Amino acid sequence: MKAIMFQGTGSDVGKSLLVAGLARAFANRGLRVRPFKPQNMSNNAAVTADGGEIGRAQALQARAARVAPSVHMNPVLLKPQSEIGAQVVVQGRVVGNAPARAYHAMKPQLMASVLESFRLIGSEADIVLVEGAGSASEVNLRSGDIANMGFARAADVPVVLIGDIERGGIIASLVGTQCVLEPEDAQRIAGFIVNKFRGDPAIFADGMTLIESRTGWKALGLIPYFDRANSLPAEDSQSLSVERAGASADRPLIVVLAYPRISNFDDFDPLRLEPGVEVAFLRPGEPIPGAAALVILPGSKATMADLATLRETGWDIDLAAHVRRGGHVLGICGGYQMLGREISDPEGIEGPPGATAGLGFLDVDTILAGGKVLVEVEGKASAGVLIKGYEMHVGRTTGPGCQAPMLRFSDGRGDGATAMSGRIAGCYVHGLLSSDAYRAKLLEQVGARASALSYKDEVEATLDALAAHLELHVDCDRILELASKTTIRQG
Repeated sequence: MKAIMFQGTGSDVGKSLLVAGLARAFANRGLRVRPFKPQNMSNNAAVTADGGEIGRAQALQARAARVAPSVHMNPVLLKPQSEIGAQVVVQGRVVGNAPARAYHAMKPQLMASVLESFRLIGSEADIVLVEGAGSASEVNLRSGDIANMGFARAADVPVVLIGDIERGGIIASLVGTQCVLEPEDAQRIAGFIVNKFRGDPAIFADGMTLIESRTGWKALGLIPYFDRANSLPAEDSQSLSVERAGASADRPLIVVLAYPRISNFDDFDPLRLEPGVEVAFLRPGEPIPGAAALVILPGSKATMADLATLRETGWDIDLAAHVRRGGHVLGICGGYQMLGREISDPEGIEGPPGATAGLGFLDVDTILAGGKVLVEVEGKASAGVLIKGYEMHVGRTTGPGCQAPMLRFSDGRGDGATAMSGRIAGCYVHGLLSSDAYRAKLLEQVGARASALSYKDEVEATLDALAAHLELHVDCDRILELASKTTIRQG
């Protein structure tokens, strides 16, 4: 197989989007393309057809390549649960929790799984597009590295370095990266790309030439800012916008509570694209506006900790007032658990064993126990409209409220609960709002007008537009030439 790796001068420079766009561009040329990310850190995850989970960005890249996502496309996934620790997922399965220092000690042992997955992915591809993580210049993390240069060396793949000109200091970022890398690592970089440029490209022509002369790397592209990127899922919760124009009679306000460990926030991308509604992600400390028509409690990687934050920030008081005013509330996964009477963690899955009172809006209780549920589902919502999505959770929720489930799966099972008023409901299913009929029904219930948006078609059209954008501004032929046939080093 041939492979090439894309590393960045920092996080959020556009690596994930660039790989997705190139995957679609090369797939459009008739190549068998596979995405690969050795190690990802994200609480935005997707369920794969082989019954595991990977980073949401790799699922999007698989879609761009027109193939089904596989656990081997992202063999190591870290899902942060606290400021210093994360759940560790290897080849789609949870293997435990680890503080940051303990995880760094694990990395050399994880390389074998990473290389095994790389071989499997490559066996069915003409080219593998590999995405690095964070910054290539984090040389303090170089020992035992499996995410950037450590993988590039072990898999013997060339590297393209990506910088984000929007951040400023692009020349220093690229040239400085070469300065801090070990010589053997720096020599592995074959070219560079400058991303998110705005204005006249001729103005930065001298800058591109300067970087080439200082580094010896080939300039592979100066990419203008891609305005439609907002139509594709973001991976980092720090990129969530909290700006809002305010509610109006024509554009009701939907609020999503962005607690510290929010997960699967891409659930709400379809809502953000609806012109008839205003969507706001609130950070802790921002009160829930009295004008909100719907408040959504999203998924959480640490439900009990985020519930504690919800109370500390006063959102529980705001929610009670919202309900008294006749507002609607929707809980998804961890948010659904919070809406119940109690959450207990007898095995200490999220932290010290214990229990905490829920918000009490739904007559259900949750026990965090048993294996992790990872499954794709389809069925109907209580309103009778079709839904598709996936479950990704630990915990079992029971109680009288489950007698009025929010959803009914095609196998007859019910999921979730609905309050007697019909204005408060919750379920475990992610991806609901990608179902156009369900989204339209929900918007109707909160007094908003749904558009004719087909979310699936919008994503596909955006991926095609991104591919065309990169074909125009990146030397894609040169990237294919640089991609090398790999010989994975053993041991």
